[in-house]
Amino acid sequence: MTTFPDINYEKKSSQNPELNLSSEDYSLLTDLYQLTMTACYVGEGIEQKPSSFELFVRRLPDGFGYLIAMGLAQALEYLTKFRFNELQIVALQKTGIFSHANPGFWQLLREGCFTGDVWAIPEGTAVFANEPLLRIEAPLWQAQIVETYLLNTLNYQTLIATRAARLRDIAGEKATLLEFGTRRAFSPQASLWAARAALAGGLDATSNVLAALQLGQKPSGTMAHALVMALSALEGSEEQAFTAFHQYFPGAPLLIDTYDTVAAAEKLAEKVNSGKMELSGVRLDSGDLVSLSKQVRSLLPNISIFASGDLDEWEISRMRKEGAEIDSYGLGTKLVTGSPVNGVYKLVDIDGIPVMKESSGKFTYPGKKQIFRSFTAGKLEKDRLGLIAENSENEKPLLQLVMKDGKQLQSPETLTMIRQRTKASVASLSEETRRLENPISVKIEISESLQKLTEKTKRK
Repeated sequence: MTTFPDINYEKKSSQNPELNLSSEDYSLLTDLYQLTMTACYVGEGIEQKPSSFELFVRRLPDGFGYLIAMGLAQALEYLTKFRFNELQIVALQKTGIFSHANPGFWQLLREGCFTGDVWAIPEGTAVFANEPLLRIEAPLWQAQIVETYLLNTLNYQTLIATRAARLRDIAGEKATLLEFGTRRAFSPQASLWAARAALAGGLDATSNVLAALQLGQKPSGTMAHALVMALSALEGSEEQAFTAFHQYFPGAPLLIDTYDTVAAAEKLAEKVNSGKMELSGVRLDSGDLVSLSKQVRSLLPNISIFASGDLDEWEISRMRKEGAEIDSYGLGTKLVTGSPVNGVYKLVDIDGIPVMKESSGKFTYPGKKQIFRSFTAGKLEKDRLGLIAENSENEKPLLQLVMKDGKQLQSPETLTMIRQRTKASVASLSEETRRLENPISVKIEISESLQKLTEKTKRK
């Protein structure tokens, strides 16, 4: 294992090394081999050769019949801001790793920015294995070096958006779904992406205050057990804790499972029925949620019941089948973690020459591709994976040109637009593709032109 000397990469705003991320750092948020390959390309004089890379998944996560594409907005923002500054270049030089690199490598980093084209599937669109979510067409060094960041944002947000879409599909349109996975997300940045992807995938709100305000949304939440315990200990009882909270947040939902859920519901029912209290809802966070929700409903028939506690789409499906009296769900740990989306980013064309990977289990199709989607009576009938130049009569091409010569062609879409597309995409899928148990994904037809190009490229 190679080790490198310590680097004092100081930011302008601090004299202390920090692991914080700003848009100025985007170019360095990459794997080392992207930079070493770029140095090699410069040395060989091929760094400006036109190239095309496509980002896709070879297979869906276990138990998934589809994915919802997400993360394009952040990918385009990254490409727009892609630059190396002098401070970063000096830090790279101090590592000693590039001591044999051609001097043109450093000049390239100083002067370079992203000047390529981007073709992508709109966020909120259902996709399947081997279908490109995105294609980068750019000089080889640019298309190569951006791989790591693109995979990071598209893989993670696609996972969250897909889980959110499945949760909405299972819980139904009337249920309120709240994202509050910030404390379980893999990083502060991931928590913001998770909140965005969850809302775009179909959830109603997030408890992440920063994410909500940045997205122009209203944050949503209830209370924690700590408030009930603290006020109960200091002011005498759980009942007094509720009264104190309502003094500042009238009618707000109350967390009633700190001590005895049913006893708390009985006392609240007395106050509500006597007109002494206005109450919008109660939250259950532990115990047998099915049984408790039924008991609480019998006591508080007109109050919204909110459930949380490591819930996912399978658990919500089970509870609904067992007749749980739950109106709203809080989704955290299992929404923002779980089985990853293993997107890959592969070269498909270099200087007009189609290329492919043939290794076992990691085969890729050559050439610049397009997805042609067919619908019958509003339902997705089939997808055809073909070459971009193919005709598409009665089919909808999914990949769209969203960036030309390094410039975005359209303003970012709103969350509402993406959420609506997600809803329509899921509705267009068959029941066998949407189901949780043994889903059957859409079979992708390979066009005759793509098959011929694949055989021709193999022979070469």
